[in-house]
Amino acid sequence: MNKPEKLPNRRLRLAADIGGTFTDVAAFDERTSRLLLGKTLSTPRHLVEGISEGAGKSGARFADASIFLHGSTVAINTMLERNGAKAALVTTAGFRDVYEIGRINRPDAYNLYFRKHDPLVPRSRRFEVNERLTAEGDVHKPLDEASVHAVCDRLIEIGVDAVGIMLLHSYRNPAHEIRVREIVRERLPQAFVSASHELSQEYREFERCSTVLANAYVGPRVRDYIQEIDGHLKQADFDGSFLLVQSTGGLYESAQAQQQCIRMLESGPAAGVVGTQALCHAMGLGEAIAFDMGGTTAKAGVIYDGQALTTSLALVGGYERALPVQMAMIDIFEVGTGGGSIAWLDEGGALHVGPRSAGAEPGPACYGRGGQQPTVTDANLILGRLGADRFLGGEMKLDVAAARQAIQDKIAGPLDLTVIEAAAGILRIAATTMSLAVKTVTTERGLDAASFPLVAYGGAGPLHAVAIAREIGMERVIVPRAPGHFCAFGMLHSDLRYDYVRTWPARLAQLNFADLERIYGELITEGEEALARSGASNAKMKVVRAVDMRYVGQEHAVTIELPEKVLRKQDRAAIKQLFDAEHLLRYGTNAPTEAAELVSLRATISGVMRKPKMEKIARGTAKPPAAALRGTRAVTFGPSASGHGAAKKTTVYARDALKSGNRIAGPALIEEHASTTVVFPSDKLEVDQFGNLVIEIGRA
Repeated sequence: MNKPEKLPNRRLRLAADIGGTFTDVAAFDERTSRLLLGKTLSTPRHLVEGISEGAGKSGARFADASIFLHGSTVAINTMLERNGAKAALVTTAGFRDVYEIGRINRPDAYNLYFRKHDPLVPRSRRFEVNERLTAEGDVHKPLDEASVHAVCDRLIEIGVDAVGIMLLHSYRNPAHEIRVREIVRERLPQAFVSASHELSQEYREFERCSTVLANAYVGPRVRDYIQEIDGHLKQADFDGSFLLVQSTGGLYESAQAQQQCIRMLESGPAAGVVGTQALCHAMGLGEAIAFDMGGTTAKAGVIYDGQALTTSLALVGGYERALPVQMAMIDIFEVGTGGGSIAWLDEGGALHVGPRSAGAEPGPACYGRGGQQPTVTDANLILGRLGADRFLGGEMKLDVAAARQAIQDKIAGPLDLTVIEAAAGILRIAATTMSLAVKTVTTERGLDAASFPLVAYGGAGPLHAVAIAREIGMERVIVPRAPGHFCAFGMLHSDLRYDYVRTWPARLAQLNFADLERIYGELITEGEEALARSGASNAKMKVVRAVDMRYVGQEHAVTIELPEKVLRKQDRAAIKQLFDAEHLLRYGTNAPTEAAELVSLRATISGVMRKPKMEKIARGTAKPPAAALRGTRAVTFGPSASGHGAAKKTTVYARDALKSGNRIAGPALIEEHASTTVVFPSDKLEVDQFGNLVIEIGRA
């Protein structure tokens, strides 16, 4: 990877990832295979400005790009912050309360303070129309269009911005939903209108209702946001393809993204997992945990058997009060702990970190932008893990006095601690919280987190990776090159992707393979047409078939991939074995002698695009070159049997000057433009052929 420089008259693939604190840009020159990087503070009031500034710092121009790839947290943040559109629901008569009743989950049966999920749309804005389909999709009661017009009269009267339509069994037959959508769009031309069959063709009415209302809730904001970027690109003489990252890690075109907004719920984090998958392929690793820590949140995903693990249902807001979103996405667990997460004391004096964040404005106290609350970044600065004059390559000076004052006033003083003790406590709580994200994405699938290497990225990830690894008992941490830009880099490894699903219950023993192939053929045809519309003529099509299965009598299913040779041989026994193995992995038990059934069929159609190659760096000796030394700094690593929290003299290295084969014994700090890697005492680091920092976790 090269330092930013102007490259006129070159065709680029440009990627931008907007986080809560920073905006990252990566540009890949397809002619020279060079990778250019830029990073700037996010601009919450006009997010597109951060993209322009980041592109400028990378030395790339929109006019030189053939493709612009983008990921953003705008959809998930709108849901979590509850500041979306004034939305309404239109549903089948008698079913307006399905959305609020939900699944009646009560994981903590004896918690007197338990609160169920809060609907995005109140009951006063949920309306019914007269119609009814059977579970087979036949018309039981014709659509009463007069009732639809009556509902539209009320929607106009109360002034809604968005409408979600979910009619019973529309996944089987969308005819009624299509007609209702036509009427609503005609009567409310300014409103954002979304129908459930456009997003999900699976059964489960509550999940489908929650999904379409989530799409309507975030729709106007996401649509306006994408249109703003589109307009900016045109002003910048960009005439290529504008593609957005979906929660699957795949890409889809901006026109589709403006209607199916909820598909980019986890777009930025998903790109990081895609980047981790590419890194694993280059390093010959079959498994890894992807850990992304930015300014606002920390996220974790899993690479298993060379592939990113996915799910067909996400719970936004946690299990207890979750709102489900029913669509394919990379399985990512997120916690509200990032570099900008605020440390605070509750009424009982207990210390907490997050989920509130200082964001980019005003940011942590040490940013000197008016922030007065202590954050994780302030704690890292106080403990010496960040250099005040080296943040962002020296572009941004950090205010040590402001960080010290914030921690003293808000944490250390009230708890009668020293500032150092308070800062160490902040980081310890943060590490414990983030380790839960890593454990959640593994243990719920029957995987042992301690047996995986941890790939740490994001601007703050390398600062905390070894502490998290110790918390879990992991043995190895890998910090990729340019970790602060890794999600943007991951976008350059994404492919166009279209996921289709159709509920189709059938007993495995009586499975009709001709019908199975017919339905898969219909799904694949939809994907081929979508791929043709994308305009990516050089993308190579790839098809993956999968099926949701369960034992007869079960409620929930697991997804397994169906190899083409199994379908070609019509091998029921092989399908059953695949299902039994996946069930054993997920739940620790299976029933090979029990009958199984199919629930839903899935087809993923990808347009495989050219990827940047992992560049190798120059070979060196075991001893780092003298040019890599940046002196020493006193760093506090926390309480230990030997140090009792005392600061240790720590050597600081410039990452850009390190060579392949260099070895470093902890304690050490490895500094680069957008991140710092912390190596604890007793840890050992080696630089591999691609420039990755491979850290073996020592045991004190």
